[in-house]
Parts: sequence; structure tokens; C-alpha cells
Amino acid sequence: MRNNFTDRLQQLQNDHAMLTERINEPAEEFNGVFRRYKYPVLTAAHTPVFWRYDLDQNSNPFLMERFGINAVFNAGAIKFGERYVMVARVEGSDRKSFFAIAESPNGIDRFRFRDYPVTLPENNDPDTNVYDMRLVKHEDGWIYGLFCTERPDQASPGSDQSAAIAQCGIVRTKDLEKWERLPDLVTPSPQQRNAVLHPEFVEGKYAFYTRPQDGFISAGSGGGIGFGMCDDIENAVIQSEKVIDCRKYHTVYEAKNGLGPAPIKTTEGWLHLAHGVRNTAAGLRYVLYLFMTDLQDVSRVIFKPGGYFMAPEGEERTGDVSNVLFSNGWIADDDGTVFIYYASSDSRLHVAVSSIAQLLDYVKQTSPDGFRSASSVETLTAIIDQNKLHEKNEHLTNAVSSIT
Repeated sequence: MRNNFTDRLQQLQNDHAMLTERINEPAEEFNGVFRRYKYPVLTAAHTPVFWRYDLDQNSNPFLMERFGINAVFNAGAIKFGERYVMVARVEGSDRKSFFAIAESPNGIDRFRFRDYPVTLPENNDPDTNVYDMRLVKHEDGWIYGLFCTERPDQASPGSDQSAAIAQCGIVRTKDLEKWERLPDLVTPSPQQRNAVLHPEFVEGKYAFYTRPQDGFISAGSGGGIGFGMCDDIENAVIQSEKVIDCRKYHTVYEAKNGLGPAPIKTTEGWLHLAHGVRNTAAGLRYVLYLFMTDLQDVSRVIFKPGGYFMAPEGEERTGDVSNVLFSNGWIADDDGTVFIYYASSDSRLHVAVSSIAQLLDYVKQTSPDGFRSASSVETLTAIIDQNKLHEKNEHLTNAVSSIT
């Protein structure tokens, strides 16, 4: 028994070391906007062996898992010093999620979890479940984490044990080690998920992107990406919120939409990455899309390409909640490289790499949604006409060159 325990433990540790030290590879396919990487950057198997197993042979002679990890997904991201840091949602086998920090030297591989998960302070109304933290380094000097805090709906009948209230929890830190819990965000909406803090003051106030909705799952009469401001983040109360990017019939965001990570500031506007949800015969489908808002009026959308920016492909479509892509973390490096961290099917985390220049070109030059089939034909016809004219001009130029 001793040799079996020792050998198996050695194998577990070797497998974990190989996984966390594996060099990632760019995928062969490239669409001109971003390039996926071949291997997921974080999975349940990336969590330390000493999280999942009691390593004492006396108390765990069969080397069983004592704390099951179901999935690692939906991570906030930030560049902290020279390290690429994700605050990932780790879900145990008991369905409870918690936050844990993983760091990489280059943003694409060798992510390693810190020894301990994040100890998240609770307020007077304890969280049942917490997840999907958005990280932002604000100009006030703090790093803020906005996350969904879920609690049971006390107004629902006892027979309905799935009824819940979702609100926006707020923490802040200076070192990513000690976290200060602030009161939950208060808005006019009965349910509030996917709230994101704008990185800068707007008119001297803290600005938030929200997602007002009526129900825990269904948007009801609400929905869309909202915007609101408050004077004091230590007691954050938004008196009014307006929808700046609404749901729309027969689009990739007809059922629900919400902002992903905090927007990236560029010379031409604020880049936003969002998720859109639509109903299909196979269930809800989550995709990612991009838009840009004005530098001065951060609530005014100035460019929004039609359709999705990224959708689940291949193995990404399979998992706990299939056919889902979700992102609440990206990092823009000083050289313009952008690392997009996205989860697939509520199971694992991936990275795709782009650049500010590519994202700006995509957002500005891709046609918006015309919301009608006839408009799609008009857009496509214009592209075909332009390409045929280009071909004709190229042919004439080549013909002239051959004569001269």
C-alpha cells in the first residue's frame, strides 16, 4: 500500500508539473483579428495537487480527492508588475465558487495558482456564491474587483430552491493579497450582474457599466448594458442608470447582453468587449462582441460591428454549460498587444492574442448590423463590388506594366 500511495502521489505531482510548465502554441488558423492559442491556460487540473488531496497517507490511505474541483473559468485579469495575473472563478464539486489568483510570466502559458485562494471578506449579508470578478486599476490608486454575489431569494416560496438574487459585490486592494470589502452596489434594478467599473473618473464621479434585469436568469423588461454614476464608491449608490447598448430582436444579443472586462482606452475611443446571448433550439448560446465608445462621452457608442467577434469552436463548445464563450478579463500591454482571456462552456480558460491596432481596425471598418436580411445583402454586395473594382484596377495596372 505504501508504494502504491507513493507512486500515485508522484504521478499526480509529475502530471501537474508537466501541465503547468507546458509551452503554449499559437493555433494555425488566423482570422486577421486575433489568434487563439492551442491549449487552455487554466483548467481544474491546474489547481494544486495539495488543494484536492490530503497528502497524509495515515488519514488518506487510498489517496482520494478530499476537495473536488469541477471547473476553472471566467477570470478577471490585470498586469501587475511584470506578471500577468488572473483572478479566476474556481468552482468546487459542491457548486460553490471562489476566487483564486494564477500568474504567468508571459500571459499565454505557465500560469500557476498561488498556494491559497483569495480570502474574500463578507459583509453583514453573507454571500452564498461569488463569481466572475472584473478587475480594474482605477485612477484613484486602488485595484477594484467587482463580482456577482448571489443569495437566495427570501421572497420566493420554500419549494423553489433555485430562486436567487444577484447583486454586484465590490472589493479593493493595493497588493492583490489583502482585500477590503465595500458595501454592495445599489442600483434601481432588482437584479444586477456583470457590473464593471470604468477606469477613470467621469465628471468627478465613479462610473459603472451595469446590466439591469428583472429576474435572476431572464432579463424581463430589463436587459442591455447600462451606465450610471455615483459620488462615493465606499457607499456606491446609483440613482439612475441608462441603457447604452440594448438588446435587439434577431441578433446575437437578443436575449441578454453584458459587458465583459473594463474597457481599454485608445487614442480613438474606449474599446469594449461584451457577451451576447440568444435562444436556440439547443439552449442559450453565448458569444463575444466588440464596440467602442467616445473618449469624452464614455456612454456614447460610436462604433459597433454587426454579429459576433468570437464564438465557441470545436472543443470549446463542450462543457458544463455547452455552446458558451464568456470573457471578463483582458490585458493591454504597453506595446499594444492585447491578451483576451475567455472561458469556454463554463469549464476552462483560454487565451487569444490581438493588438490595439487590429481591434481598432475591426471595430471601425466592420459594417454594423442592419437588422434586416436585405441590409445584409446590401453590405455583402458593396464588398463584392469593391473587390471586383479592385481586381479590375489591378488587372489594368498589370497590363500597362507588361506593355511598358
